[in-house]
Amino acid sequence: MQNLKEGLHALRRHAAWVLGALLVLAVTSLAAPRVLWGPEVPVLEVVRRDFVQTVVASGRVETPHRADVGVQVTGTVVAVPVAEGQKVAAGTPLIELESTEARATLAQAELAVTQAEARVRQVREVDAPNGEQAVRQAQANYDVADRTLQRNRDLFAKQFIGQAALDDSERAAYVAQAILRTAQQQLASSRPGGSNAVAADAALAQARAAADAARARLRYTRVLAPVSGTLIARNVEPGDVVQPGKALMTLSPDGATQLVVQIDEKNLKLLREGQQALASADAYPDQRFAAQLAYINPGVDAQRGSVEVKLAVPQPPAYLRQDMTVSVDVEVARRPAAVLVSAEALRDADTAHPWVLRVEDGHARRRPVQLGLRSRGWCEVLGGLAPGDRVVPTAGTAALQVTVGSKLRAQVRQDP
Repeated sequence: MQNLKEGLHALRRHAAWVLGALLVLAVTSLAAPRVLWGPEVPVLEVVRRDFVQTVVASGRVETPHRADVGVQVTGTVVAVPVAEGQKVAAGTPLIELESTEARATLAQAELAVTQAEARVRQVREVDAPNGEQAVRQAQANYDVADRTLQRNRDLFAKQFIGQAALDDSERAAYVAQAILRTAQQQLASSRPGGSNAVAADAALAQARAAADAARARLRYTRVLAPVSGTLIARNVEPGDVVQPGKALMTLSPDGATQLVVQIDEKNLKLLREGQQALASADAYPDQRFAAQLAYINPGVDAQRGSVEVKLAVPQPPAYLRQDMTVSVDVEVARRPAAVLVSAEALRDADTAHPWVLRVEDGHARRRPVQLGLRSRGWCEVLGGLAPGDRVVPTAGTAALQVTVGSKLRAQVRQDP
């Protein structure tokens, strides 16, 4: 019995030793790869594919020009027959002002024109013929007075009449001559180019100008749409007293649509007119449409450090509205079959000497790289890496523990 107990005790000691040995062996088997070959680290792979560099910006939708609508005379609004968002044709009434005074002024001006026209006809149809008749009568009287004077001079020379009779005949001839000259002057003034005719014509022109002004003032009481388009703003209501110089409505004319965006000035060297772009409205992010760079502002906004760029939209989608916020990707360069590395793997990327940690024989080795185009998290590699190379990213718990020369077991993960 005693021997049996000792045997069981020895067996238990042996089993505990075996279990401990197995546990040590298991731990060793798990730790050995890490010690021998380093930790498992997710890495990125250098790839070769077509690459497009884009410049991303945001902005708004607008037409090439907008029409701010206002009044040209002070007045009280009696009607606003259009609503914001309504499409209107050219000539559609937009605002109507109280027009009673303007209509009365026009009626008065038109009467003045009628009077001036009557005066012109009077000069031509009455004054001129009367003047001709007066000239003929004065000429006849002068001829009689002149002949009488000549006859009396002969009689005076023969002493048949006295000095008094001669003086009377000379005075009569002088008066007749003066009356003739006056009649001739009156006739000349009544003929075309004469002073009375010119004055009558001038008065008529002045009356017509006043009537045109009154007619224009009456037209100003109705504000019409200058072009066809969409009313995108309305800041006036019936009963308002309005004055010239204030925009009461904003009309977006029909026609070409463009996108106005602000692009960081550091990308100015990449932009060229005619470059293609893809845009999307923030309200419809999944529906992209084509655009083309049409204008680059020559000035730079110093406060924002940006450049205003305009893009033409040849076929705007139906949902596009004025002042919508849009995002734009402008294609500034394209490289077929380019060698690309994720920007996540670059170190000192914004310096003159960027580098990466490339996996070589299970170790992380520092390798300088030459970079080209950059866009959307990818960089073109001009030198230092080849397709299929594996590089250590700069983010991630395991990657952060990797330094130059560290051992590691690379695990290629999906592109970022």
